[in-house]
Amino acid sequence: MSPTLPYKVSVLVFIENTAGEQLLLLRAKQPNLGVWTPIGGKLEMATGESPFECAVRETEEETGLKVRPEDLHLFAMIAEKAYQGDTHWLMFLFRCRKPIAGLPTDISEGKFGFFSRETIRTMPIPETDKAALWPIFDQYRDRFVSLRADCTVSPIKITVEQITPAS
Repeated sequence: MSPTLPYKVSVLVFIENTAGEQLLLLRAKQPNLGVWTPIGGKLEMATGESPFECAVRETEEETGLKVRPEDLHLFAMIAEKAYQGDTHWLMFLFRCRKPIAGLPTDISEGKFGFFSRETIRTMPIPETDKAALWPIFDQYRDRFVSLRADCTVSPIKITVEQITPAS
């Protein structure tokens, strides 16, 4: 039985520059303090914010890049059980189809960098990103997949629940 933990809903937005490098944020706060992740944040559930609205808002707040929902492709939904032992997360992963022109200014959340996929494989990133998020991005970024990750075991157990084929 899974522990009774808070459940949070968030988005991650995978953004590239014109050279095809990924924009990552070196997190200055928990969760993921001291590791590189795509941008994102928690849904404002009190206002009824949708995952797309959250992705648009977080993209502008964190990077200054103004996007519309049609600039985003929802490619994955992942339920993480007991991430870092203290929270269950439901995450919506988006690929931004609009490239970002330059490196955004650092923010209170952390500092930005552009990296190739090969470089990201060698960087300090969260275990779930290494085990699931980046492989999901590589394989499904133009499709849709629903997964769950059991973070109560090591290595993290990833289960694919459904894959929608490319149209």
